[in-house]
Amino acid sequence: MSGSRPVHTLDLLRWPILGRFLKWRHARTALQVPFLLAAALIVFDGLVGPQLAPKNLATVSVWLHYRGLVVLALLVAGNLFCMACPFMLPRRIARWLRRRLWRDGRPVPRIVRNKWPAVVLLVLFFFVYERFSLWASPWWTAWIVVAYFAVAFAVDATFRGAAFCKHVCPVGQFNFFGSLISPLEIKVRAAARCAACRTKDCIRGPQGCELALFQPAKVGNMDCTFCLDCIHACPYDNIGLIGRTPTAELWTDPFRSGIGRFSRRFDLTLLVAVLIFSSFINAFAMIGPVYALREQIGRWLGGPAPTVDLALIFGIGLVVLPGLLLAAAGWATRRSLPAPVEPLTAVIGRFIYALVPLGFGMWLAHYSFHFLTGGLTLVPVVQSFAADVGLYQGAVEWGLGPLTPGEWLFPIEALCLYAGAFGSLVAAMQIAHRRLAGETTPDLAWRTVRVAAPWLILILALLIVGLAILVQPMEMRGTFQGLSG
Repeated sequence: MSGSRPVHTLDLLRWPILGRFLKWRHARTALQVPFLLAAALIVFDGLVGPQLAPKNLATVSVWLHYRGLVVLALLVAGNLFCMACPFMLPRRIARWLRRRLWRDGRPVPRIVRNKWPAVVLLVLFFFVYERFSLWASPWWTAWIVVAYFAVAFAVDATFRGAAFCKHVCPVGQFNFFGSLISPLEIKVRAAARCAACRTKDCIRGPQGCELALFQPAKVGNMDCTFCLDCIHACPYDNIGLIGRTPTAELWTDPFRSGIGRFSRRFDLTLLVAVLIFSSFINAFAMIGPVYALREQIGRWLGGPAPTVDLALIFGIGLVVLPGLLLAAAGWATRRSLPAPVEPLTAVIGRFIYALVPLGFGMWLAHYSFHFLTGGLTLVPVVQSFAADVGLYQGAVEWGLGPLTPGEWLFPIEALCLYAGAFGSLVAAMQIAHRRLAGETTPDLAWRTVRVAAPWLILILALLIVGLAILVQPMEMRGTFQGLSG
């Protein structure tokens, strides 16, 4: 098929060493095994090791290093941590059990064939994380890891397809959210070759995509775990790990295989909204003003009520304010749109994706703070663990901690937030421009600005809020500096 293969500037599967490794049938297993061993060590040390968070492998690796590395991986490459997810290794046993008990499993009930379970679990996790100080409890951290393995096994032993990844896993949903702005995407190299294919092995074959993402109609990274099954299934070597313009996925709203249209998926709109505004609430919960606010709420309630005051803050920050802001921006944009007039939910569902880069920028700034202030703490923690099991006899370097000088922290955080805001401004303008596509009026540029204006204002307002949060001293959780401070 001469001329059917477009030239891509970047395709990692065509790189000599990396590409050959990723095409290897056991590549994902080779990535998962080290993470499975790490998870076993985390559980072991979390349950029987020292229960002081800065000295335990569970709390330091999960709450300091894992989260920081996740956002960095999403920023520079894509959904690498779902690719290497250790929770999916026991799934092979679960799939065997499912075939024996349910004849390839039961279909996922229609009522939960969406993102609602993941939205509920995300909100619950963010609340429980703050309420019970999970970062300070190695024991609870270990049991969270165990629960993850148990739930993933139970779900995939019962339901066919990648039900846990697509509908349940909160970490996976965060990765899907972040991968919307990633520079890499698994996609077909030549559409003409797919059109001529009769077997459609990438979706129908025994190694076809369990997430129901049909490659010729797949658009973007939502719901894609980078599992590489489609690459192994394609008999024509027509699927690559291809570079793209970051954030470009947010600009259009085509029908996406396995997903539909973003603007018609209210559950996806809610998922994205929760992750955007949680980035601000999660950081706000770690600075001084939140404690003064909680004390004031306690006085209003007649005494300390840590569950109630935190629930009020989360309710206002994740439900009331986002609902009002999104409704106001959507209503203002809707008034500026030409006929046919779309429902308000569709307008919000289309333009909310402009906020994704800013939300991710806030997560990146926040997690970078913790990672940069405690990146080297892993060294003494590993030394201490090795000493406890008799594998290390040297001195434990407890003085190790920050990766960068303290005066660098705010500039780095601000840079992350400014970059996210810039990406959001560009995305808002691009979405508005494409919504007005086909108009030939001489004032098209002004009309584009007018349609995007409510979201541009919201982005700038959230940028100011984010900077106001980041400029405050933040708790250095999980480190000795945090304990002494």
